[in-house]
Amino acid sequence: MSPKLSVRDLACSGRRVFVRVDFNVPLGDARNVTDDRRIRAALPTIRLLQGRGAIVVLGSHLGRPKGRVVPELRLTPVAQRLAELLEHPVRALGSVVGPEVDDAVAAAAPGDVLLLENLRFEPGEEQGDGDLARRMAACCDLYVGDAFGAAHRAHASVSVLPGIVGTAAAGLLMETELVHLGGALSDPKRPFVLVFGGAKVSDKVPVLRHLLSKVDVALIGGGMAYTFLAAGGVDVGNSRLESDFVATAGQILAEAEQRGVRVLLHVDHVVAARLEAGAASSVSAPGVPAGSMGLDIGPATAGAYARELATVGTILWNGPMGVFEIPPFDSGTRVVAQAIADATSRGAVSVVGGGDTAAAARIAGVAERMTHVSTGGGAALEFLEGEVLPGVAALSDAPAPNAPGTAP
Repeated sequence: MSPKLSVRDLACSGRRVFVRVDFNVPLGDARNVTDDRRIRAALPTIRLLQGRGAIVVLGSHLGRPKGRVVPELRLTPVAQRLAELLEHPVRALGSVVGPEVDDAVAAAAPGDVLLLENLRFEPGEEQGDGDLARRMAACCDLYVGDAFGAAHRAHASVSVLPGIVGTAAAGLLMETELVHLGGALSDPKRPFVLVFGGAKVSDKVPVLRHLLSKVDVALIGGGMAYTFLAAGGVDVGNSRLESDFVATAGQILAEAEQRGVRVLLHVDHVVAARLEAGAASSVSAPGVPAGSMGLDIGPATAGAYARELATVGTILWNGPMGVFEIPPFDSGTRVVAQAIADATSRGAVSVVGGGDTAAAARIAGVAERMTHVSTGGGAALEFLEGEVLPGVAALSDAPAPNAPGTAP
């Protein structure tokens, strides 16, 4: 992938800059933002543009209104929280396009910040509609893509609008994601260890196959591990098993062996007949007894994975080791998370996938100790598969290093 033009390279004084952000944040019963991490992640880009005298027009989705106006998904509380964090007024608009938006942008002064209404209130947003993108383009001179979490969506504001505007740069958050995820794949410090968990093998087959040519060791846990164990002839009891993917799991294990990639699987388990804390027990064997389901890696497996992580160069972690939301099935995830954080402190590079993995790192209290925690769940997974993300492909390429440097 070619390097992308950076927001740092834009000459934006007095110019209208549309910034696609990801403010898809949870709202409480009182219509207040209950987790503002995604808003905070966009602050560096917004402040940079403000400091350079741009008129900042922000666009984001919230939830899944499916092309209709849903009052509970209006972005007014997001604008309020953003204003608090910026310590600067943010004008929340009631539309995505139209006279209200045109008039507000025309009246704005350099340094002003405006937030459009929920982009997904417009049916054309998720359809990648060119007419909607052209109407949005009428109120901006430059485009900045800073919503990595939405970069895998070919939506109007993500992949169509940049081409219409013409000059489309990566925001600071987008840059950070591309540097860390791309760096882990293109030039990793060795040994390179993949820590893979989560519920389903089917969700991650393309990623596993793509990464087998890059990693030295794979540590597999979570529900997906039972399909791999079954492929090796191990009894898995009532554990989550994707029968249609047992053969595929076997092929992946064989391919790993051919490539010299060591794959570590459960040697013991925390099991239960039902998903209740009081029903948990340990099984010190690779197999799971009939009538029980494996819900976490056992202490021997957790210890083996921690030892493996003690002397690595790069760690890519995607997916928890068990049902980490419910103790005691969180123990394995906590041990592995702590081991990754400790390895980072010793100089390893650790890249944590978004979604459940980021949540697990936060619950374990080690998110701040990782090299990078991605803001994109599905986007990070597709990037790691080797897919070209529409929201990244749509950004302008950076000028060649020896080319004359004139900011757009």
